[in-house]
Order: sequence, then structure tokens, then C-alpha cells
Amino acid sequence: MSCNILAIESSCDETSAAVISDGKILNNIVATQSVHEKYGGVVPELASRAHQQHLVPVVSEALKSSGVDKSALSAVAFTRGPGLMGALLVGVSFAKSFAHALDLPLIEVNHMEAHVLAHFIEKPSPSFPFICLTVSGGHTQLVRVSSHLEMEILGETLDDAVGEAFDKIAKILGLPYPGGPQLDKLAGNGDPDAFTFPLSDMKGLDFSFSGIKTAVLYFLKKNLKEDPDFIARNLEDICASVQQTLIAMLMNKLIRACNESEIREVAIAGGVSANSGLRKALKESAGEQGWKVYLPKLEYCTDNAAMVAMAAHYKYQAGQFCGLDISPLARMKIGNHGKK
Repeated sequence: MSCNILAIESSCDETSAAVISDGKILNNIVATQSVHEKYGGVVPELASRAHQQHLVPVVSEALKSSGVDKSALSAVAFTRGPGLMGALLVGVSFAKSFAHALDLPLIEVNHMEAHVLAHFIEKPSPSFPFICLTVSGGHTQLVRVSSHLEMEILGETLDDAVGEAFDKIAKILGLPYPGGPQLDKLAGNGDPDAFTFPLSDMKGLDFSFSGIKTAVLYFLKKNLKEDPDFIARNLEDICASVQQTLIAMLMNKLIRACNESEIREVAIAGGVSANSGLRKALKESAGEQGWKVYLPKLEYCTDNAAMVAMAAHYKYQAGQFCGLDISPLARMKIGNHGKK
């Protein structure tokens, strides 16, 4: 009998459901929340309400398009955290109710672990152990991955995530939401050496991205006093210079982590792994450092239920289930399981 799992993702502003059968992703249904665009960022309360509106249609479509009837499901998986508490609560509550009604086991999934395991949706996939640079709007982590269910954080941001730095700087420049992809697009036509911004270098393998936001802000204020059209005339060069600085911060730590661990299998994951500059830098470093590099498909970079389903597949095989008394965790680190 096939093992069919319904997976639900609701950690931020993407409502998603997917069905996996014997380790094969059958679909990946995602409903994007456009309501946040006019606010220039995700509004938690509006995200929760949108999840309530989207979840039933998304799950219905996932089951229908997969050809798997709910009576043939083996388990229900959901993102427990990290994420926005209200958004997580919608997904967790739905998963618990759905599983309880059908007397199915529940599987909790760590959102960040799911990003890493997105690399196993399709081949080629990394060999263990590998280093994964996980970068998103809320997290920046260097993770040593020893198996599908064994991960260790080697370093992480001590303040802002790199995705937040991209988005906040883009907002300062007047770019539309979501700003990160817009900045990346403009950077492609700019001179990355036009302007110089400071590289923060924390001890060990940790990151800090709060300083560059401040540096860019003061840089722009100074130049705008002298030339009100400074941003308009130099927008592409500013974007390219900012992007080069942020990527350099990431790559410096990634190279250090690989050298210290003597691991040459390298992957990236998370929303910022869609950034064209980062992907290019990783490919270039592959030749220089002797790495074997793995880049996820763009559809598996941003938040999606397919990656949750993939993680759930391995947890199902290991018999790692949870009870109906499980609650969401807004702050949940890799390895932080079984806590109420």
C-alpha cells in the first residue's frame, strides 16, 4: 500500500498544500497573498486572515489534482515553526482537525529543515554530509546536514536576516514590494564596484546584517543632500554594489565553514537562494574551492508545501509522529522538536 501524505505550509504569506506518494511529489499548490503589497511588507494579522480564506481551496485542489482521495492518506504534515504565530496557528489547527476527523497520524515539520530537504525532491541531490546555506527573509543559517533527519546549525545571523536586509534596502531605494527580487533584477545591469559598503565580519560562523542597512541609509542621505537625483541616476549601480556586499558576507562564511569542516558538498536553500547574484557566486566558487554545488529549482526556493511534504516523508519512515496537543512555535530552531 502506498504512503500518501498531505502537507500544509502556512508559516508566513504563502498558503500551500502538497501531496507526496512514496517519496514522489505529486503537486505543489501555492496561493500567494497579494494583500501585503500596498503595505510594503507582510502584515501578520492580514496574513492569518488570508490563510483562513485560502487553506480549504488549496487543500481541495491538492487532493483533487493528485488523484489521491482523502481516504487513501497515510498522514497529515504541517509546518510547526518558525514563522508568524497567527499564520502558523491557522495551518496547525487545520492539520489537527483534518487528521483527527480521518484518524490519521500527524507529522510536525521544522520550516528551516524543510527548506534544506527541498534538495531531495528531485535529483541530483546532495550526498551526506553537506553544508547548506539557508537564506530567507527571516533566517540566515549555515547548517551541517549529516542525514535527512540530522542537522546542526554551525552559524546564524545575530540580528537581521539577509533577506530582510535586501528588502529593507530596496524599500529605502523606493522599490516596490517585494523589494529583494527587484533589487536583484536592477543589480544585473549595474556596476558592483561603483560604490563600497562595509563588510561586517562576526567571529566564527555567525552573521550580522543590521550594519549594512544603516550604512546604506547614511550613504544615501549624504549623497541626496548634494544631488536630489542621486538615486535615480545611480539606481542600478547602487543595487549592484549592495548585492555584491551582501553576497560577499554570505560567501566568506560559507567558504570558512567548508574549509573548517572539510566538506565539499554545498547547497543553498530558502527564498534568497533564488537570487541570481548568489547563484552565480556559488557556481564560481564551486570551481575555485572544488565544491559540488546544488541549487534548488526556483519554485522550491520560496515557501511551499512540497518541501514540507519531503521532510514529512522521511519523518514518516522514521516513525516520528506528534499528538493532537501539539502547538505552533513562532521561534523554532533546527533540532528543536517535541517541545510544546
